Amino acid sequence: MVVSRFAPSPTGHLHLGHAFSALFAEKAARSAGGKFLLRIEDIDPVRCKPEFSDDLIEDLKWLGLKWDGEIRKQSEHMDDYKNALSRLKELGVLYPCFCTRSEVAAEIASAGQAPHGADGPLYPGVCRKLSVEQREEFMEQRSAVWRLDSAKAKALVGNISWKDKEAGEVKVKPELFGDVVLARKDVPTSYHLSVTVDDYLQGVTLVTRGNDLFNSTSVHRLLQALLDYPVPEYHHHKLLLDETGKRFAKRDKAATLRAAREGGMSAKDVRDSLMSLAR
Repeated sequence: MVVSRFAPSPTGHLHLGHAFSALFAEKAARSAGGKFLLRIEDIDPVRCKPEFSDDLIEDLKWLGLKWDGEIRKQSEHMDDYKNALSRLKELGVLYPCFCTRSEVAAEIASAGQAPHGADGPLYPGVCRKLSVEQREEFMEQRSAVWRLDSAKAKALVGNISWKDKEAGEVKVKPELFGDVVLARKDVPTSYHLSVTVDDYLQGVTLVTRGNDLFNSTSVHRLLQALLDYPVPEYHHHKLLLDETGKRFAKRDKAATLRAAREGGMSAKDVRDSLMSLAR
């Protein structure tokens, strides 16, 4: 059975790009007689607000979306992510990193030609080189984040790939993101870890999302292999652009679903508008 999901973060009001992505995911499930789930990715205690969670649910209902089962809120399931993190630690593919952001930036600057990945310069691996004794000493002095040793993880799982409905078979490239952060002291998870765990626990078989997250799938597929999770199929759709050719963003208040509602547009008007933009 096809199980898809829409998983917004409550850091602002949903814009038209979000609405398109939600409709895309729902259609993918319904057209195959499957299930469509709603998940709220609210692991960031600073940027995520309960009022935005309530608003996005209201906006999606107004748009006409209907999801199956209860809404999963990530903030209510931190133990799931802690358990997955513990498994990764047991595999020996994580290491504590004590570098501050300014220290990382300084190290990258001093390196000259620092390796670049999908999101810019990669973490140079300073703390990966620490001895066990040094790590234990630093653990008593400084807070740490947990990073994935991408090279060690890749060596453990070998050559793996994932399938996208548009791009076909795609080889995993851990070097795109390097040693990503999977957990912090204040939040025991990250986007990469929590989305991988959630898709597994919710039985998601088809992940639909914008192609701005295409490269992130390499990280998720790597984690799936390490945690022995089944691999869903993926469908990265194009991003909707406004009349100026820019991506919709939450800062574009005029392009939110809420603004459309308050401006007198009907849900059908919005749906029709989104379909025209998607062509």
